[in-house]
Amino acid sequence: MPPTLSRRMLLASATAMMAMPLRAETPTIHVVKDPGCDCCRGWVDHLTAAGFATTVEERDVEGLAAYKTQLGVPDALVSCHTGSIAGYVVEGHVPAADIRRLLAEKPDAVGLTVPGMPFGSPGMGPEAQREAYDVLLINRDGTSSIFTSYDAA
Repeated sequence: MPPTLSRRMLLASATAMMAMPLRAETPTIHVVKDPGCDCCRGWVDHLTAAGFATTVEERDVEGLAAYKTQLGVPDALVSCHTGSIAGYVVEGHVPAADIRRLLAEKPDAVGLTVPGMPFGSPGMGPEAQREAYDVLLINRDGTSSIFTSYDAA
Protein backbone atom coordinates (compact mmCIF):
# COMPACT_ATOMS: atom_id res chain seq x y z
CA MET A 1 0.00 0.00 0.00
CA PRO A 2 1.47 3.44 -0.95
CA PRO A 3 2.34 5.77 1.92
CA THR A 4 -0.21 8.45 2.69
CA LEU A 5 0.58 12.06 3.42
CA SER A 6 -0.50 13.22 6.79
CA ARG A 7 -1.71 16.76 7.25
CA ARG A 8 1.40 17.48 9.27
CA MET A 9 3.70 16.21 6.48
CA LEU A 10 1.77 18.20 3.90
CA LEU A 11 2.02 21.41 5.95
CA ALA A 12 5.72 20.86 6.62
CA SER A 13 6.39 20.32 2.90
CA ALA A 14 4.39 23.39 1.91
CA THR A 15 6.16 25.53 4.50
CA ALA A 16 9.58 24.33 3.32
CA MET A 17 8.72 25.09 -0.30
CA MET A 18 7.52 28.59 0.57
CA ALA A 19 10.79 29.27 2.41
CA MET A 20 12.86 28.36 -0.65
CA PRO A 21 14.10 31.45 -2.49
CA LEU A 22 12.83 31.85 -6.01
CA ARG A 23 15.68 32.46 -8.41
CA ALA A 24 14.86 34.72 -11.29
CA GLU A 25 16.66 33.48 -14.33
CA THR A 26 19.15 35.97 -15.74
CA PRO A 27 18.47 36.69 -19.41
CA THR A 28 21.11 35.93 -22.01
CA ILE A 29 23.40 38.69 -23.27
CA HIS A 30 23.75 38.68 -27.05
CA VAL A 31 27.13 40.14 -28.04
CA VAL A 32 27.88 41.46 -31.53
CA LYS A 33 31.58 42.00 -32.25
CA ASP A 34 34.25 42.36 -34.88
CA PRO A 35 35.79 38.96 -35.74
CA GLY A 36 39.35 40.12 -35.05
CA CYS A 37 38.82 41.63 -31.60
CA ASP A 38 40.39 39.68 -28.71
CA CYS A 39 39.31 42.09 -25.95
CA CYS A 40 35.68 41.37 -26.85
CA ARG A 41 36.34 37.71 -26.03
CA GLY A 42 37.82 38.84 -22.71
CA TRP A 43 34.61 40.73 -21.91
CA VAL A 44 32.46 37.72 -22.82
CA ASP A 45 34.66 35.58 -20.52
CA HIS A 46 34.09 38.15 -17.73
CA LEU A 47 30.32 37.90 -18.21
CA THR A 48 30.40 34.10 -18.22
CA ALA A 49 32.49 34.03 -15.04
CA ALA A 50 29.88 36.36 -13.46
CA GLY A 51 27.09 33.89 -14.26
CA PHE A 52 25.63 35.37 -17.45
CA ALA A 53 24.76 33.20 -20.41
CA THR A 54 26.06 34.70 -23.65
CA THR A 55 25.69 34.31 -27.38
CA VAL A 56 28.23 35.82 -29.77
CA GLU A 57 27.69 37.04 -33.31
CA GLU A 58 30.46 38.38 -35.51
CA ARG A 59 29.90 41.17 -38.03
CA ASP A 60 32.23 43.19 -40.21
CA VAL A 61 33.05 46.77 -39.20
CA GLU A 62 30.27 48.31 -41.31
CA GLY A 63 27.66 45.84 -40.10
CA LEU A 64 28.65 46.40 -36.48
CA ALA A 65 28.47 50.19 -36.88
CA ALA A 66 25.00 49.91 -38.45
CA TYR A 67 23.88 47.66 -35.57
CA LYS A 68 25.03 50.21 -32.98
CA THR A 69 23.14 52.98 -34.78
CA GLN A 70 20.03 50.80 -35.05
CA LEU A 71 20.09 50.19 -31.28
CA GLY A 72 20.46 53.91 -30.48
CA VAL A 73 24.11 54.14 -29.41
CA PRO A 74 25.31 57.70 -30.15
CA ASP A 75 28.60 57.87 -32.11
CA ALA A 76 30.36 59.62 -29.21
CA LEU A 77 29.57 56.71 -26.86
CA VAL A 78 30.67 53.69 -28.92
CA SER A 79 33.21 51.05 -28.06
CA CYS A 80 34.36 47.88 -29.79
CA HIS A 81 31.42 45.51 -29.16
CA THR A 82 27.71 45.78 -28.46
CA GLY A 83 25.63 43.59 -26.20
CA SER A 84 21.89 43.45 -25.77
CA ILE A 85 19.96 42.08 -22.82
CA ALA A 86 16.33 42.42 -21.74
CA GLY A 87 15.71 45.33 -24.11
CA TYR A 88 18.87 47.23 -23.09
CA VAL A 89 22.09 47.95 -24.96
CA VAL A 90 25.40 47.23 -23.24
CA GLU A 91 28.14 48.98 -25.22
CA GLY A 92 31.79 48.22 -24.53
CA HIS A 93 33.53 46.93 -21.44
CA VAL A 94 30.72 47.36 -18.90
CA PRO A 95 31.29 45.38 -15.67
CA ALA A 96 28.83 42.58 -14.93
CA ALA A 97 27.84 44.23 -11.62
CA ASP A 98 26.58 47.29 -13.51
CA ILE A 99 24.56 45.12 -15.87
CA ARG A 100 22.93 43.40 -12.89
CA ARG A 101 22.14 46.81 -11.37
CA LEU A 102 20.64 47.97 -14.69
CA LEU A 103 18.41 44.89 -14.80
CA ALA A 104 17.35 45.38 -11.17
CA GLU A 105 16.61 49.12 -11.42
CA LYS A 106 15.05 49.01 -14.92
CA PRO A 107 15.55 52.68 -15.85
CA ASP A 108 13.78 54.12 -18.90
CA ALA A 109 16.96 54.26 -20.97
CA VAL A 110 18.72 52.82 -24.00
CA GLY A 111 21.33 51.09 -21.85
CA LEU A 112 24.90 51.37 -20.59
CA THR A 113 28.22 52.20 -22.19
CA VAL A 114 31.89 52.43 -21.39
CA PRO A 115 33.06 54.54 -24.33
CA GLY A 116 36.45 53.71 -25.78
CA MET A 117 38.46 50.93 -24.25
CA PRO A 118 39.79 51.97 -20.82
CA PHE A 119 42.67 49.88 -19.52
CA GLY A 120 41.63 47.67 -16.64
CA SER A 121 37.94 47.55 -17.51
CA PRO A 122 36.63 43.96 -17.95
CA GLY A 123 38.46 42.37 -20.87
CA MET A 124 41.01 45.20 -21.10
CA GLY A 125 43.80 44.12 -18.79
CA PRO A 126 44.23 43.64 -15.06
CA GLU A 127 41.75 45.46 -12.85
CA ALA A 128 44.54 45.99 -10.31
CA GLN A 129 46.16 48.34 -12.85
CA ARG A 130 43.03 50.00 -14.23
CA GLU A 131 42.70 53.61 -15.22
CA ALA A 132 39.73 55.59 -13.96
CA TYR A 133 36.59 55.31 -16.10
CA ASP A 134 32.86 55.89 -15.98
CA VAL A 135 29.98 53.63 -16.93
CA LEU A 136 27.40 55.89 -18.56
CA LEU A 137 23.64 55.48 -18.79
CA ILE A 138 22.50 56.22 -22.35
CA ASN A 139 19.27 58.19 -22.07
CA ARG A 140 16.54 57.88 -24.69
CA ASP A 141 17.22 61.42 -25.96
CA GLY A 142 20.83 60.48 -26.80
CA THR A 143 22.36 62.20 -23.79
CA SER A 144 24.18 60.31 -21.07
CA SER A 145 24.73 60.47 -17.34
CA ILE A 146 27.17 58.75 -15.03
CA PHE A 147 25.83 55.39 -13.79
CA THR A 148 28.99 54.24 -11.97
CA SER A 149 32.50 55.66 -11.60
CA TYR A 150 35.57 53.51 -11.16
CA ASP A 151 38.69 55.10 -9.67
CA ALA A 152 42.14 54.26 -10.93
CA ALA A 153 43.67 51.30 -9.11
